[in-house]
Amino acid sequence: MDKLKIYLVDDHKLFREGLKLLLSTQDFVRHIYEASNGREFIENLSFVDCDVVLMDIEMPEMNGIDATIEAMKMKPNLKIIVLSMYGDEQYYYKMIDAGAKGFLLKNSGIDKVVTAIQKVAEGESFFSEELLVNILNNMRDNKSETPETVDNDISERELEILYHVCKGLSNQEIADELFISKRTVDKHRANLLSKTGCRNTAALVMYAIKNNIIEI
Repeated sequence: MDKLKIYLVDDHKLFREGLKLLLSTQDFVRHIYEASNGREFIENLSFVDCDVVLMDIEMPEMNGIDATIEAMKMKPNLKIIVLSMYGDEQYYYKMIDAGAKGFLLKNSGIDKVVTAIQKVAEGESFFSEELLVNILNNMRDNKSETPETVDNDISERELEILYHVCKGLSNQEIADELFISKRTVDKHRANLLSKTGCRNTAALVMYAIKNNIIEI
C-alpha cells in the first residue's frame, strides 16, 4: 500500500492530537492534516490532497454530515470514515447517504483504527463489530422502526456473500473463504447493490441489518 495522507476532523483537540500522535507512528502514514470543524475542513480541502478522512459527526460551525456532503461534491472519490460515539445511531443513515465509507467508534484501539483506514483506503467499507451490534440492538428497541420490503430475488449464494460483507471481509477475503474467484464475488456484490438499491457497501450493510437479513 502507498503511504496515505489522512485528514482528522474533530472539535476535541485532545482527542485529535492523541489520534494524530498514534497514527504518526504507523509506517503507511505520510502526512496528517487537522481541522477543528467541518467548515474549516471544507475551506481547506481544495488545497489539500488527502486519501482518507476521519470525520466527527457533531461539531460547531459545520457538522460532519454537511461537511461530508460538501466534501463529496468537491472530491467524489474521497474516502470518509465516521468517528462515532454510542448514541449516534440517528446519524448513521445520513452519513451513509452523504457518502461515508466506514464507521469507527471513538473508543476503538489503534489496531482497529489502522484496520479501518487501510480497508477503506483499499476501496472496502468498515464497521466495527461493536457498532453493528449497537445498531442492531437500537433498531430492535425502536418499535417504530419497520423493515422495508426485501427483494426475494436475492439468491442463497448472494446471502452468503452478504453475510461475509457484513463481517467486514474484502472481496478477496470472501473469495478465499468460499473457494471462489474474486471476480465472482465482485459480480455477486454488484448484483446485491442493484437488487437492494444501495449505492455502496456501507449502505448495503445497513440495509442487511435494518431488514434482519443477517444476524450479527
